[in-house]
Amino acid sequence: MAEPASGQKLSLMALTAMVVGSMVGAGIFSLPRTFGGATGPFGAIIAWCIAGAGMYTLARVFQSLAQRKPDLDAGVYAYARAGFGRYLGFLSAFGYWISSCIGNVSYWVLIKSTLGAFFPVFGDGNTVVAIAVASVGIWAFHFMILRGVQQAAFINTVVTIAKVVPILVFIVILAFAFEADQFRANFYGGEDMPAQGLFEQVRLTMMVTVFVFIGIEGASVYSRYAAKRSDVGVATLLGFGGVLLLLVLVTLLPYAVLPRVEIAGMRQPSMAAVLEAVVGPWGAVFVSAGLLISVLGAYLAWSLICAEVLFTAAKTDDMPRVFARENANKVPVAALWLTNIVVQLLVISTYWSTDAFALMLGLTSSMSLIPYLLVAAYAVKLTRSGEGYTAGEPAIRRDLLLAALATFYTVFLVFAGGLRYVLLSALLYAPGTLLYFWASREQRIRPFTGAELVIFIVAVIGFVAAVAGLVTGRLTI
Repeated sequence: MAEPASGQKLSLMALTAMVVGSMVGAGIFSLPRTFGGATGPFGAIIAWCIAGAGMYTLARVFQSLAQRKPDLDAGVYAYARAGFGRYLGFLSAFGYWISSCIGNVSYWVLIKSTLGAFFPVFGDGNTVVAIAVASVGIWAFHFMILRGVQQAAFINTVVTIAKVVPILVFIVILAFAFEADQFRANFYGGEDMPAQGLFEQVRLTMMVTVFVFIGIEGASVYSRYAAKRSDVGVATLLGFGGVLLLLVLVTLLPYAVLPRVEIAGMRQPSMAAVLEAVVGPWGAVFVSAGLLISVLGAYLAWSLICAEVLFTAAKTDDMPRVFARENANKVPVAALWLTNIVVQLLVISTYWSTDAFALMLGLTSSMSLIPYLLVAAYAVKLTRSGEGYTAGEPAIRRDLLLAALATFYTVFLVFAGGLRYVLLSALLYAPGTLLYFWASREQRIRPFTGAELVIFIVAVIGFVAAVAGLVTGRLTI
């Protein structure tokens, strides 16, 4: 893709909006019920301390890599390829892309579930009517994006500002309604708290904390559009700090107005149900309207990112060359078509899911962990070698510590997510390698080194185990 003209470059505000717009989507509106069903405020505070610290180290890793390796664009994929070769670079690109596609499906499910509270025909977001309406939305966005990335980025900035307002109103209203006695009663879970240890309570919230932070790399992915390269790291940290504060407040404040068990039983989006319980029916309408704006804005941002990752992988010959094609507006047209075809198929598949939103949330988080792990591991490798640093530079020890902590955090999340999502991830990674074979054949090169072949065999074993689990019923969707 040709570099845009100087007038088309993205400012610090636009890059920060990309980060916030990518993160503030469906997840934040589901937090009260998700946390309420797992733990009380005490466990929630611990979970956010872990998630905040872990994601902070990852944000710092993206900031450092943006400074040390300014030649690498589309961050997540490019870092994995530079550090660990073609196949792991491909898996990072594919995993990031497919997790983004799944995340986009969760947006449509939540939109229709929200409408289902007012129009029963939409149900929980996976009825025939809901799928049909979502399909219209998918292709409406598709043709809008084909008109140009810069136009879409401007729309994203406007939408980001608009969607934060309902969240702030929710926080202010619940802050005024705060009841210390209710919060105290809920602190360790309150009445009817499931009999499980604190570690298990925290573990059950880990996937949603990953889901709501996905997008922290939004500025890095669009680094080649930045007016100043240094803005990429600043935008990442600004977006992270602001969103973390919103997430913590949206999680904790409901415990001060309602019993935990009541919050746990609410339908999604539970943020709307909480506000309705506090101020009446208008609260549900207000938050639901904000959710629709928020989710549609996030969907726009992620559609852009999906196409960008496929495009960049194709430019470096790790995806088939067809995905490097652009239209007259410099939009990666083939990449966008494949993205939305996959999203369409996944939306149709939700018809057979018992809890489509929860499945898409968990699977999106799980698929994104491999790309994040490879970025963190690359940062460890870079700091250990000293590449990009001057001899004896004090920052190298700090960056090594942050990269090591980010690596440990992502490995912990893989185990916290559980075997189910590891197997479901293999169900996508193994067949996705067909695109890698296609690209390798175009280049007339051997697809694997010895170590890469071992990784592919492990992925195939996981795929077979996942299929067996689905057939026998031991693994469900």
